Amino acid sequence: MRILNALMLATALAMPAAAAMAEAESPRITVTGTGSVDSRPDMATISLGVTTQGGTAAEAMGRNSEELARVLEKLRASGVEDRDLQTSGLSLNPNWTNSNDGTAATISGYVASNQLTIRVRALDSLGGILDAAVKDGANTLNGVTFGLTDPKPVEDEARKRAVQDAAARAALLTTAAGVQLGQVLSITEGGGFEPPRPMYRMDAAEASAVPVAEGEVSTAASVTVVYAINQ
Repeated sequence: MRILNALMLATALAMPAAAAMAEAESPRITVTGTGSVDSRPDMATISLGVTTQGGTAAEAMGRNSEELARVLEKLRASGVEDRDLQTSGLSLNPNWTNSNDGTAATISGYVASNQLTIRVRALDSLGGILDAAVKDGANTLNGVTFGLTDPKPVEDEARKRAVQDAAARAALLTTAAGVQLGQVLSITEGGGFEPPRPMYRMDAAEASAVPVAEGEVSTAASVTVVYAINQ
């Protein structure tokens, strides 16, 4: 009786492992699908700054504050709201001068830098805002990026296209192999934004403003789908 019970217990323990092994060894196909949606951006982010020098740290920072105040005043006058203005970097560093006689380097002055991030919600004013900021004290421009105020609908559409692409790939491969495509076993998502792609034209918000090419924002998604192959 003890031997019989032991055999029954061993069989019961082995059944889940055997089922898992059978499932792992069942024929399946793994494909990756991609989808993308190109859309015109409806907002832009500007990164610019003011860099000033002075004989002392206080002098460099004082000049910087004055220049930045003029830039902020001009930006607000151009329609930029306070919620769309953010200080993204502030630094103060000494200027070191090396001597030719082998003595230690000395501080000859200081450099103050204040970086500002600006969100522009009306793209037709972008060129004018850039022009105004540069004319009124901003002397470093780190770049302009374009994006979407609400990217979720576009991201969802890219996901749908990625799943459709995966299904088409799986159907093509199984048909070519002469087997029947089964049900979906798993879906794993990946993806994100691609850099803006420039369009082949350049618009200027105003005749005297900085010309800006808005380009397109390409929202991309990818999925990895595992399908069963029916026997």
